[in-house]
Amino acid sequence: MTILQAATRETYWTISPTGKAVFYFLAAVAILIFLYGAYERVTRYTKGSEDPIPRLDDLPGRILDATKMVGSNEKLFDRDVYAGIMHTFILWGFLVLLIATSILAFDEYGWQLLLGESFWVGDFYLSYQFVVDLFGLLFVVGLGMAIWRRYRNRDGRVWGKHTDLDDDFLVWSLFFLGVGGFLAQALSIIGQPQRANEIVSFVGYGMAQAMMAAGVTPELAATAYWWTWWSHAIVALAFIAWIPYGKPLHILSSFANVVAKDEKAGTRLPNVPADLEETNAESIDDFTWKELLDQDACTKCGRCSSVCPAKASGRPLDPRDVILDLKTYRESLDGDNGGEEVPIIADGGVIQPETMESCMACMACMDACPVEIEHLSSFTRMNRQITDEGMVDPSMQDVFGNVMQRGNTFGNQQSARADWADELEFDLEDAREEEVEYLWYVGDYPSFDDRNKKVARALARIFEAADVEFGILFEDEKFDGNDIRRVGEEFLYLELAGHHVETFEECDFEKIVCTDPHAYNTMKNEYPEVDFAAFADDPVMPFEYDEQWNADGAVDVLHWTQVAEELVADGRLDLSGAELDYTVTYHDPCHLGRMNDEYEAPREVIRATGADLHEMPRNRNDSYCCGGGGGGLWLDIDEETKPSEERLREALEDTAAGDTVEKFVVACPMCTTMYEDGRKTGGFEEEIEIVDVAELLIEALEANGTLEIGEESGEAAA
Repeated sequence: MTILQAATRETYWTISPTGKAVFYFLAAVAILIFLYGAYERVTRYTKGSEDPIPRLDDLPGRILDATKMVGSNEKLFDRDVYAGIMHTFILWGFLVLLIATSILAFDEYGWQLLLGESFWVGDFYLSYQFVVDLFGLLFVVGLGMAIWRRYRNRDGRVWGKHTDLDDDFLVWSLFFLGVGGFLAQALSIIGQPQRANEIVSFVGYGMAQAMMAAGVTPELAATAYWWTWWSHAIVALAFIAWIPYGKPLHILSSFANVVAKDEKAGTRLPNVPADLEETNAESIDDFTWKELLDQDACTKCGRCSSVCPAKASGRPLDPRDVILDLKTYRESLDGDNGGEEVPIIADGGVIQPETMESCMACMACMDACPVEIEHLSSFTRMNRQITDEGMVDPSMQDVFGNVMQRGNTFGNQQSARADWADELEFDLEDAREEEVEYLWYVGDYPSFDDRNKKVARALARIFEAADVEFGILFEDEKFDGNDIRRVGEEFLYLELAGHHVETFEECDFEKIVCTDPHAYNTMKNEYPEVDFAAFADDPVMPFEYDEQWNADGAVDVLHWTQVAEELVADGRLDLSGAELDYTVTYHDPCHLGRMNDEYEAPREVIRATGADLHEMPRNRNDSYCCGGGGGGLWLDIDEETKPSEERLREALEDTAAGDTVEKFVVACPMCTTMYEDGRKTGGFEEEIEIVDVAELLIEALEANGTLEIGEESGEAAA
């Protein structure tokens, strides 16, 4: 037999048969404690309400997708390479060490019992030792990186009101396991002569050489090994038993949360049942089992908090704290913990109403979360409870009243809805009477707000120049409902959705085009989800429509920039000689970009004008909210720095072009309104101009001779 064939080691070196029996007993106890804790967790989830979104359909595919995402750590690398490397080392080190331990157990308690010999010898053993040392080293290095980040300073994003000893114990117990394993290996190499030249165990071998140089003898190694082995074993078994009860639970709950994720979470909110006796957030068990799982999946990493514009502007919202406050409250009520029941959302409750009013519904928190926590579902549930109990801010109550009585958020007469078009040199088609290619949903702000009326007129002239067959709904167009739904007014949203789909059914068109990304999002993603039949017989609801609208996606719902990109590409808008001499930057609207992955259409239109486009550091899915979403447009909130002000500062100071940026380009009426306000309050009026993509495009067409210069655009160009 060669040296390679004989290579192996004694698994329980210096451990007596009694010691092995004690170890087996402790291992059985640890596993039973783990299983009981896991059972309790799963049982607790079943007490939550039923989730209206299919979460476990195509389970094999979901598991495969989750394995790819978790295994690659792709979301952890996003925006934070250090954290991505750190977690990759820890994750794969942990998994390989777990697999290695399982292989060893299978050899001893399976293979050897069946075949009477071990496969853990020779080349396999040596390869095993090398891989274990390599990934064990990565494991320890990753934990060292985590310790450095955690304790280098105590004011980083990993620290917060819910930071406790649980977090310390997790990182230090794993670090102790990693280092302790190498220490036991080094002592074993010193004390077992057959391992003297086992250089494949390069970490342990190196440590053994250093220890022998320091005077450690085989006899001392044998004594120290016993203590080291037992210390390592007890910490490992305690860790296993602790998993369902503390922060290590995220090892399981995070993966489960990714498996159960909704690909459209946030872009479509869960519907409410027609049963008016249903409650939204009166108790913790009103939350769905997925929302309870969200709470357990949170690792306190603070990524959501670090990107939240509400938190950055000084509003009383920290997305991480909301999720963990709910978890802490739930755990205080479970079992015999003696917790006192309080309202979920109320002054003095688990969550304060002003906390939820601060949310801009921008989904930055969800986009940043590495474990797919769906913050907006829980937040909307609490907003609905606020609305049900009449705790809504007075300014939002006024908006609700305007929509109920007038059909729009301004409270203007619906008959004046198309007055913005009076200054056009052509008449608009009535989509209720004429067959059109595009049914254009103009929206509230382009219809009634003076600044945004200019955008509506520019867009109408663009469609006319491209010979697009389009029409509008005139007074039958009402507010789309997207933002009041996110504030919690679900039934008013249902009325609006029912009115619109009933109107759509009476029109003859091919596609719907929206000016506002908010309307685009809700008509594309949420109207088709509404179970209109459940509400059609309700005498309160002003519609009789009882079908699922556009369930098969036969009607394309588009944002106008998507249409414009196609018109430019097809040559229907002649920009062949367009050379607008502007240095510009572009702001991605949350509802167009982050929610619907449309980033390129507006940029292609801007580039077609010849303008020199420079990206801000936070762009595309990392874009920073203007502050207008989730009702922010109508709320007067005390802020340290308005999100719109911070964004304009970023455009002028952090963009590569710096203060040479002349125009801040937007593609959303709400963004136009918020940034025009931020331009004034932030003192940027002399430094930068707010323009919509449509205004930039119409100016390029005019400069190119495709259109005659209109009064408004001529003034803008001057």
